[in-house]
Parts: sequence; C-alpha cells; structure tokens
Amino acid sequence: MIERASDMSRCWSYVGRRGGGQIVSLARRGCVYHQVIQHELLHALGFNHEQTRSDRDRYVRIYYQNILRGQEHNFRKINTNNLGTPYDYGSVMHYGRYAFSANRQPTIVPIPQRPMCVDRRATQMSRMDILRVKRLYGCR
Repeated sequence: MIERASDMSRCWSYVGRRGGGQIVSLARRGCVYHQVIQHELLHALGFNHEQTRSDRDRYVRIYYQNILRGQEHNFRKINTNNLGTPYDYGSVMHYGRYAFSANRQPTIVPIPQRPMCVDRRATQMSRMDILRVKRLYGCR
C-alpha cells in the first residue's frame, strides 16, 4: 500500500477501510498531536475533509489560485453523506483559512465573512464530529 518511503514521513490515512487492514501514518514529527491523530483516525473511519462537503459552497469559498500545486485534492468538492448534520467550521476535519497556501493568501474563506470560523484549526473533535461518528456507526 505504501508507494514511497517518504509516505511514512507524513500524516495521512485513506478515507474508509481498504482491504483487510488500514494504514494510518503518524510520523513523529508534526503528527503526534491530539487533533492530528483524531483527524487521521476520522479519515480511517470514513470521513472526508469538511471543506469538501457537497454543500460547502453555501458556507465557504475556496480560492484554488492560492493553493499549492499538487494539494488541490484537499479542497475538491465531493458527493458526501452529511448524515443530516450542519456544516461545521469547528470540525477537526476542517482546514484553516491558510491551509496549503502557496502565497500567504487565504485558501478558504467563510460565507458570510465570519473571521473566527476558519482562522484556527480545531484542537479536538467537535460535537458534530462526534455526532457524525455515532450516526454512521449506529451508536447512541
């Protein structure tokens, strides 16, 4: 499953289970933080980035011209099962305003402008993150 040795030096996980097991890469440098571990484990459980939600255009504007070449996939809108939950600016799965910026300009801007919404990354799973896990896996 690992294509390059450098893949193990980053933080990443496939979205959802792949085959008989799941690889979650948590390189010691930069990955071993509470919120990063939660983020990658949520990918493994089947969750995408919040800013890729199918309804995201009502909540954020993505500035592709500001995104580092090769990182656009982190922002592409996809058909998602939002599990009947609202868009969550505070999700551990939501990138910050300058995520993967190539030019120090914002890559994600909230609609309407709400400065606190995406200025900082979440430090733990939000109530909506937890609710989504419970709904997807039928927990109470």
